[in-house]
Amino acid sequence: MDIKEILSKCDHTLLKQEATWEEIKQVCREALEYKTASVCIPPCYVKQARESFKELNICTVIGFPNGNSTTKSKVFETKNAIENGADEIDMVINIGGLKAGEDDFVLNEIKEIKAACGEHILKVIIETCLLSREEKIRMCEIVEKSGADYIKTSTGFSSGGATFEDIELFAEHIGNKVKIKAAGGISSLEDAERFISLGASRLGTSRIVKIAKNGGC
Repeated sequence: MDIKEILSKCDHTLLKQEATWEEIKQVCREALEYKTASVCIPPCYVKQARESFKELNICTVIGFPNGNSTTKSKVFETKNAIENGADEIDMVINIGGLKAGEDDFVLNEIKEIKAACGEHILKVIIETCLLSREEKIRMCEIVEKSGADYIKTSTGFSSGGATFEDIELFAEHIGNKVKIKAAGGISSLEDAERFISLGASRLGTSRIVKIAKNGGC
């Protein structure tokens, strides 16, 4: 697979706590230069990024990284992010709610956030490294029912990231209307290509742009 095709599926990401505006501007410039699917940045920088990079597809995160803020807070974050210029929203589910068997709560929360998104893309981060196989399958069913656009593996801030096995599991259990995003620890073109071949339509990573800057090495 051509590196340009891989880049076109990447959400070029910088979400570290210590990220500065100067660093955010750099990843925005890189996203435009390398024609990535989007740039994924913290909510506090969305308005500045929109004002500075009019043509950029901007993604931001909600309830990040733990997912256990209130639904009302997540809905407010979502509306605020869109008002500030976000094009896409990546939200973290309430993981404790899922583990407690509160599937209706988890589903209704995603539905409320999707309603707040309107026509904007919503990706649902389920943090696969913290879930059992059965819980991952339940989340495939919940995301499909919710009307969200993507199921996403990971925040990159917990104990593990995307795995090939999880993408295979998603592809087996998610409906055709929901796409798959692999994120967390994607560090090579070979891995990126394999995630895509297994069913991922998006990749959350910063390293693929770095590889492209080094001539694909």
